[in-house]
Amino acid sequence: MLTSFYPVIATARLQETVDFYTRLMGFGITFEADWYVSLRRPGTLPFELAVLDHTHPTIPEGYRTPVTGLLLNFEVEDVDAEWERLVVREGLDPELELRTEEFGQRHFIVADPSGVLIDVITEIPPSGEYADRFRAS
Repeated sequence: MLTSFYPVIATARLQETVDFYTRLMGFGITFEADWYVSLRRPGTLPFELAVLDHTHPTIPEGYRTPVTGLLLNFEVEDVDAEWERLVVREGLDPELELRTEEFGQRHFIVADPSGVLIDVITEIPPSGEYADRFRAS
């Protein structure tokens, strides 16, 4: 039985990445070592994330490289307010400008200090073409 699931970001920029998630994304530190930091975002559904020095021997030798190609989705109640907070006030560079998608999202993308893409999303009703593709849960 699965008891937990969370991503671990292997990075060469551990402290900057931890600062990004604690200062800007509302995570708190639950464990901290010089090579690994465990983060949790409090709430009804506590979300977890960890940041790991990519050179640490806990990673098999052939895999000790910084993260690439990772996209984390952060679904929020008001994406426009998050755009204002993160891009306008905090000065993060958008990798994708705020926009509305026919597949049912209003979103924008920024990157964390490790190069992980952060897709900030508010779900909206999809267009007719995409509405038929959703399955009832």
